[in-house]
Amino acid sequence: MKLFDLHCDTLYRAYTEKSTLFNDTFHISFGKSAYIEEYIQCLAIWIPDEYRGERAEKLFWGCVGKLKETELFQCRTRADLAGVKKSGVILTVESGAALGGKLENIAQYAEAGVRMMTLTWNGTNELGDGIGVEQAGGLSAFGVQAVKELEKHRIVLDVSHASEKLFDDVAGIAKKPIVASHSNAKAVCSHRRNLTDEQFAVIRQSGGIVGLNFCVDFLNNDPQKASRYDILRMAEHFWSLGGEKCLAMGGDFDGADIPTDMTGIESMGALYELFLKHNYRESLVNDLFFNNAYAFFENTFDRWDKNGL
Repeated sequence: MKLFDLHCDTLYRAYTEKSTLFNDTFHISFGKSAYIEEYIQCLAIWIPDEYRGERAEKLFWGCVGKLKETELFQCRTRADLAGVKKSGVILTVESGAALGGKLENIAQYAEAGVRMMTLTWNGTNELGDGIGVEQAGGLSAFGVQAVKELEKHRIVLDVSHASEKLFDDVAGIAKKPIVASHSNAKAVCSHRRNLTDEQFAVIRQSGGIVGLNFCVDFLNNDPQKASRYDILRMAEHFWSLGGEKCLAMGGDFDGADIPTDMTGIESMGALYELFLKHNYRESLVNDLFFNNAYAFFENTFDRWDKNGL
């Protein structure tokens, strides 16, 4: 089995808990992933909603420093992706609050290796409103500028956590594919964090990708009953909408409560087998677990390398 996962909070945990990315008590430990044939993990730097300005910037750079302490292979280009032998990581950011309200930080973060940014978390930041804001608006004037600069500096726009208006604003001005790195289907579980079928169609039509989230609240309307079978249900729904080539994994490991029949990265093999036992063809399951996310970043990096965009 190969695995490409679009979102986890393990780097944030390792930094804030003064631990490592090889802590076997975390959902993800790169020591526990050795059974995976090839493993690429997007490592998010989460910025809590109460962090602003210099405090948010300091958290970002602290997490970057934590990543540098490891010997994990960081993928910044198409050549890096192709060079992954066993495991690799892609640096991402969860919440544009990380910018501290400064457009000039975008170039610096890109230089540090950031390749995808979730524009908001649940609340309001300098870019606009998240899904948890009552009577939420969309992108702020700064947010509009930031979207353009992020695309200019080769950072993929991630609309997980976005308010409906912010999602629409981003979809209206983005010139490159957009992503929901860790979001499920609202038609299956009605939580506000999940995507409508219409939003999924917008992402698919943009050439983007959606990562399935393992958070129990986003999997089942009764979170206590959530199981890995709900992940299967989510995939089935998105596949029914034409998502065979734009659906991936975005587990939210180390950032969410996961089903009781899963413990972390070591559970992904059993999840893979669950899909096969339900008679889904192996090529489709491989696309979900690895190929679609790999192709998305391969194509994105290739376009940037060729066109400087």
